[in-house]
Amino acid sequence: MNIGIIGSGTMGSGIAQVAATSGCQVKLYDTNQLALDKAKASLEKILNRLIEKGRIDDAEKMRIQGNISYVDSLKDLEDSNLIIEAIIENLEIKKKVFSELESYVSQDCIIASNTSSLSIASIAASLEKPERCIGIHFFNPAPLMKLVEVIPAIQTSKAVLETAVQTISNWKKVVAVAKDTPGFIVNRVARPFYGEALRIYEEGIADFVTIDTAMKTVGGFRMGPFELMDFIGNDVNYTVTETVFTAFYFDPRYKPAFTQKRFAEAGYLGRKSGKGYYDYDENGRIVIPSKAKESQDVMSSAVETSLSEKIFNRVLIMLINEAADALFLNIASAEDIDNAMTKGVNYPKGLLAWADEKGIDWCVSKLDELYNEYHEDRYRCSPLLRKMNRENKTFFN
Repeated sequence: MNIGIIGSGTMGSGIAQVAATSGCQVKLYDTNQLALDKAKASLEKILNRLIEKGRIDDAEKMRIQGNISYVDSLKDLEDSNLIIEAIIENLEIKKKVFSELESYVSQDCIIASNTSSLSIASIAASLEKPERCIGIHFFNPAPLMKLVEVIPAIQTSKAVLETAVQTISNWKKVVAVAKDTPGFIVNRVARPFYGEALRIYEEGIADFVTIDTAMKTVGGFRMGPFELMDFIGNDVNYTVTETVFTAFYFDPRYKPAFTQKRFAEAGYLGRKSGKGYYDYDENGRIVIPSKAKESQDVMSSAVETSLSEKIFNRVLIMLINEAADALFLNIASAEDIDNAMTKGVNYPKGLLAWADEKGIDWCVSKLDELYNEYHEDRYRCSPLLRKMNRENKTFFN
């Protein structure tokens, strides 16, 4: 299968590596020759590291490299069966590229976008054959993350959806099919992980270290929300939140936090800038001030304290509510929602399975407690959770 990748940044290069490893002939396109050279050098480094770890040998390295060619003209992608765009998150730029691309490729070529939050229907509308367009959203780093969201637009043909799902499955990825709504599955359902943590901080309940430590020690998350926002980049994470908030007609559940906005405005972007919610050394490791470290040590030795439990439960119930509402609105199946969160952002458990474990009555009660305290629509309980509680049902048998 001939694959075209538009954009040779970290994501585009990663997708090219995945496709080439699976035996596809890949053309990686970028207008910037320096970017292409950097992508080629980066792949060399990655493959050498895999050799050092004993995961591949020299022959496999040469095979993967031989499957990728680097091009600087869109016309060079004319023989592609599937093209995946991975460029800047700007709708107008994407539409312009798609429109030009269609003039070069065959009638059967599938044109996909790796967008994380933009409307696939809007992108498809730029094509003369919108039925060939689909969303194929990888997670970073693409070679390591198992999940890929596949998002058909309302224009997408059934055949294109089936081909996309089969192709990505053949690349040994876990596919979650999502409705074309803002944030799809992961970037929608995950918003409370950041938003509620920021709200807890802004209320003065706990500091960054305490919140992160609670989520890791009590909840089993690999990274706390502030560590993760620093890892993603506060500018990127804030923009996604703002995009989802706007796209959902300013639903208060997705309201961005002024704290993150100010951090982004100050240039405190996280690891990439050396300073975010934490300070970072030259190797990208967190430098925790002594006072904060004492707080972390206290939290680590007493994970069952009422404060850490309160923090964890508040963030968890907001995540569960978001996952339940995504199922209620038919964004994806229960299985795909839980797979998306465990395989896409490494959550320790699927949120709907977690709801079953905690008890649907517990979920409804916790949400009602928050609503009764704040009287904000942000804390409204999903109708699905209320219905399941009345009927004594669970998400999974």
